[in-house]
Amino acid sequence: MSEQDIKDRIDFLRKVIDRENHRYYVLNDPEIDDREYDRLISELKKLEEEHPEFYDPSSPTLRVGSDITAGFEQRRHRYPMLSLSNTYGTDELLEFDARCRRESGEEPHYVCELKFDGTAISLTYESGIPTHALTRGDGTVGDDVTANVRTIRSIPLKLHGDGYPSFFEMRGEIIMPHASFERLNREREEIGEQPFANPRNAAAGTLKQQSSQVVAGRGLDSYLYYIVGDNLDFTSHFDALTRCRQWGFKVSEHMKRFGSIDEVIEYIDYWDTERKKLPYDIDGIVIKVDDIRLQRRMGFTAKAPKWAVAYKFKAERAATRLLSINYQVGRTGAVTPVANLEPVRLAGTVVKRASLHNADQIAILDIRLGDTVYVEKGGEIIPKVVGVDLSARGSDSRPLVYIDRCPVCGTPLVRPEGEARHYCPNSDGCRPQQVGRIIHFVSRGAMDIEGLGEEIVEMLYDEGLVNDYADLYSLTRQQIASLDRMGERSADNIISAVERSKQTPLGKLLFALGIRFVGATTAVKIADALGSIDALAAASYDELMEIDEVGDKIAESISAFFASPRNRDIIDRLRAAGVRMTAEKRETVSDVLAGKTIVISGTFALHSREEYKAMIEAHGGKNGSSISKNTSWVLAGDNMGPAKLKKAEQLGIEIIDEERFLEIIGEEIC
Repeated sequence: MSEQDIKDRIDFLRKVIDRENHRYYVLNDPEIDDREYDRLISELKKLEEEHPEFYDPSSPTLRVGSDITAGFEQRRHRYPMLSLSNTYGTDELLEFDARCRRESGEEPHYVCELKFDGTAISLTYESGIPTHALTRGDGTVGDDVTANVRTIRSIPLKLHGDGYPSFFEMRGEIIMPHASFERLNREREEIGEQPFANPRNAAAGTLKQQSSQVVAGRGLDSYLYYIVGDNLDFTSHFDALTRCRQWGFKVSEHMKRFGSIDEVIEYIDYWDTERKKLPYDIDGIVIKVDDIRLQRRMGFTAKAPKWAVAYKFKAERAATRLLSINYQVGRTGAVTPVANLEPVRLAGTVVKRASLHNADQIAILDIRLGDTVYVEKGGEIIPKVVGVDLSARGSDSRPLVYIDRCPVCGTPLVRPEGEARHYCPNSDGCRPQQVGRIIHFVSRGAMDIEGLGEEIVEMLYDEGLVNDYADLYSLTRQQIASLDRMGERSADNIISAVERSKQTPLGKLLFALGIRFVGATTAVKIADALGSIDALAAASYDELMEIDEVGDKIAESISAFFASPRNRDIIDRLRAAGVRMTAEKRETVSDVLAGKTIVISGTFALHSREEYKAMIEAHGGKNGSSISKNTSWVLAGDNMGPAKLKKAEQLGIEIIDEERFLEIIGEEIC
């Protein structure tokens, strides 16, 4: 490789890894598995070590990923929340054992624990009561998700017995059991929302919900596996967790202590097959030196303890042949390459197709037509191509050239800066985009027009009866009845369903419009905040950014949507058809807060944050998500975020406590 080739490869790897870090830690939607991620990191580290002239302080090899999300208060971890080093084979385990013997100077015993596939959590307890729950974040600062964690029934709100330290942190994993995951995805599909890819993503996404009521209904669970604090009197990790179990923490019953690495390997082999019988996902085994005295002697690296390691199971995979690649166009114009495979049995089902995600993923794998490829199921659910058997590749193989035009309408594709996908920009003339938008519009989570399934929508479009979703409201009984396999009764039912949809709440209408990045929950918040589609169309960028859960991308997408003459015409035709364009007026107790925008920050003793938000709206006020010049007051509880405090002081915004707030609205303090 030339010097320029090396630099290009380094730049490419940094870009892919940075994007995957964002998808994993922030979006909870990874595109590559852990093994592939580790391979990319290792390749980048090696190239950077061999070529220090390309040093970059922002390289992903020099930082820890973060799961910090806008909308939550951030708090600093009292004790750094580090990662674990991963191993993937027996040889690496033997190396770990040899290193432990060498660095401890003794023959260590080990504790083995199931590696739960969820989202990491740190719980602070004072005098037996939980005071804070933080996500891992970047290991130093995490999101405060205390209110959400309090809804998880396996998290003790008061410790049992006695003898527990007055102050300590309990580390563990928040998980979503299979039963909860399956129920949640059924519910999401019924309302037209995208199902979660796997229980880990579902757990992470649920923990970051703004509504603790939503969290409470999703059936999260927890397993705790590490206690940390000052001057703890434990000498054994195993004994410490046994005591924690007695205090009420949910500690895995499968935790075992072993005297040799050979016993550890037997334990791993056992769970590599038995894990399929568990009611939740695990993706490996964690091995820790049991003697806390030896743990202290071995110490830590900058990112991980030296006395612990995670063994990652191999996902079940199958080899098959790549026959061809199709390129699917979604309603947003996103182009997704899909591999067509020789049928192969994998994890109990026959797999014929698998997503290739995007052009970068194809380049990373260097996948080619005719290759023997390895297929896995992400989270045991979604098939994906994870590798290529290069030894089986023919000499006449040629690199795959990614398409540069839409496979449907022939329009040159575009790739927005910072995004992995290519898009067809011909939104008004590309069939799958047009049909997809109509299908989305009529779905259960949107306008819920019963009887208009995908097949019927496609027939209506192909017959020239509808070109966009506003055309649905001009359909006649005769037009529908004339379709293949449709009768007068079916036509009557559809006409009735279309008529009923005119009274759909504004939040669902906004979701139905298919504005990019505006999901069902965000649409409801926008409707609540602005009250009408006209107010949304007229809202400035700054006004949009004031709405809870609306960020840069969403604000820009909304502005672009209403800037389109075609979209404005569709809205006008929906209005003319009688579709509701305003939100139902909420019953208010008073108008004492009319014209006031209030930002809530911190934790409260008298009422929950959600209760205070409801009170603000009931008394005519508006809930703000961030502090700006338009903020009237900050309602502050304990542990108000320092960034919000500083900004409020800089802007001269009055900070009130909950007692003062209740006094203003005339509520008695109980």
